[in-house]
Amino acid sequence: MSRIFDSPVASVYPLYVAKAERKGRTQDEVDQIIEWLTGFDTAALQRHLDAGTTFTEFFAAAQLNPRVDLITGSVCGVKVQDVQDPLMQRIRYLDKLIDELAKGKPMDRILR
Repeated sequence: MSRIFDSPVASVYPLYVAKAERKGRTQDEVDQIIEWLTGFDTAALQRHLDAGTTFTEFFAAAQLNPRVDLITGSVCGVKVQDVQDPLMQRIRYLDKLIDELAKGKPMDRILR
């Protein structure tokens, strides 16, 4: 099992925000991506961050967007659509969407 599964989402969330902000994007856009992917609005996301929810717990409680199968491409040289472990694939989906944000892709294209 990957160490990331038991890591709190709150330990990675600031890194997502920092990556976006370095490229001129905003925390609100990061939150919009998380809401699109998981169904968690800003208040629910904040509750998970405050509670120290792990990635395992976070994605177990999420209502994944039915269009996640439209997320394709590579993160760290691994094609997200080919990841076998369902939890790791969901984490990679989130990574891929944040990467797209940081690369300047318009929100309407990121949110498919």
